[in-house]
Amino acid sequence: MRRRRDGGFVRPRGNGVPQGRAAVLDWLGSRVDFERTPPKKPGADFGLGRMRRLLARLDAPHDAFPVVHVAGTKGKGSTVAMLSAVLSAAGHRTGRYMSPHVHTLEERISIDGRPISPAALVAVFDILIPAVEALDRAATRRGGRGPTWFEVVTAAAFLHFARSRVDLAVLETGLGGRLDATNVSRPVVSVITSVSLDHMELLGRTVGRIAGEKAGIIKRGRPVISGAAHPAARRVIADTARRRRAALLQVGRDFRVTHAASDDPLEGGAVEVLSVRDGVSEHFRLAMAGRHQADNAALVVMAARQVDAAGFAVPRQAIARGLSRVRLPARIERIEDAPLVVVDAAHNVASMRSLLETLAPALATRRPRVLVFAASMDKQIEEMLAAATGCFDHVILTRYTTNTRAAPVARLVSACRAAGLPPPRVAGSPAEALEAAREFAGRGGMVCVAGSFFLASEILRPA
Repeated sequence: MRRRRDGGFVRPRGNGVPQGRAAVLDWLGSRVDFERTPPKKPGADFGLGRMRRLLARLDAPHDAFPVVHVAGTKGKGSTVAMLSAVLSAAGHRTGRYMSPHVHTLEERISIDGRPISPAALVAVFDILIPAVEALDRAATRRGGRGPTWFEVVTAAAFLHFARSRVDLAVLETGLGGRLDATNVSRPVVSVITSVSLDHMELLGRTVGRIAGEKAGIIKRGRPVISGAAHPAARRVIADTARRRRAALLQVGRDFRVTHAASDDPLEGGAVEVLSVRDGVSEHFRLAMAGRHQADNAALVVMAARQVDAAGFAVPRQAIARGLSRVRLPARIERIEDAPLVVVDAAHNVASMRSLLETLAPALATRRPRVLVFAASMDKQIEEMLAAATGCFDHVILTRYTTNTRAAPVARLVSACRAAGLPPPRVAGSPAEALEAAREFAGRGGMVCVAGSFFLASEILRPA
């Protein structure tokens, strides 16, 4: 991408926006990206200083709209999607920022469910790139580092939302919370979904330490909704909320959740949310399948009430419409029926258990049952596969090609043997693994693809 004299960028000529988009992605691909290459020294590369300096150069776009901020180990993406749909259904122009993406970068940044267009993405980066490169030069002089890939994309989301004049934005943290690039706004309400062990090299070796990082999104005087079930996580979140004088609504104490699966457990179900304080019980239909999605939906209901109390009207009908319509790729996504093929981005122990709980009726009635699995090397691979013991007749292991964090197949094989799973077969690519799994399953069996967003992305990639 060639610089103009005025500091902007000349987009390549010939095919218009797609070439401009390609040039933006090439430039972005040169940034340090912790989603693909974890830092060598945990904690050394994280902080809000770079993000704040970048946003200051952009005239603070993150201050142009109120936000709802969502953190958690599991379920935060689904919670963000549901709440965004609810707020849009209530008539509010709603930005949504999520990560990672399954198909394209544009999925991360959307307004009222519509991803940013390639043209709008290029326009935002036309503003963003000069600011980033100025910070790069300043960082080089100090012997430091300029903004990372995730920080730049987060700034792009803030710019797009500000330029588009959204009424609110719902933001998903990328990693942790306290030092995450999204943690620069003052939220109307904060939401913490579940807290369990994941990213332990970066966030801490215990649930309590990880909860402390997630609780870093709680702001003084702003309410927080918590779906944490682990006692240590609950204590840490409650202590943080108390210190920051933030009103806390905790699942199991202030509200309760009941889930009823539909006749087809892969096609959503129903949720009842009971507010303990006033005894009000409400029932909603869910498009997304699984007991864990009912837990997420309850957080959405409680957060929507807080947004309503803050002056943004959210009637019950909007909550019902949003919950009954929203779906996300790679969240218990059925892609075939004969055999039944389900793709899920389960990438930690808790999400693997939730997936298998939802699939239990199908696993009990279909034969043969085949697991296709790949994972990142920093995950609890042995524990994830142990959770699947007894559930599958065949296991096919592979390694995705789009991310260098993919665990070596030898480690996956060893983990399978340790878990007591059937002797695994190895496929050279996700596509080969899926084809082999279909053959093993036949028309009456089922295939479950799990272990990573990156695996799901390659499996779901259009041919």
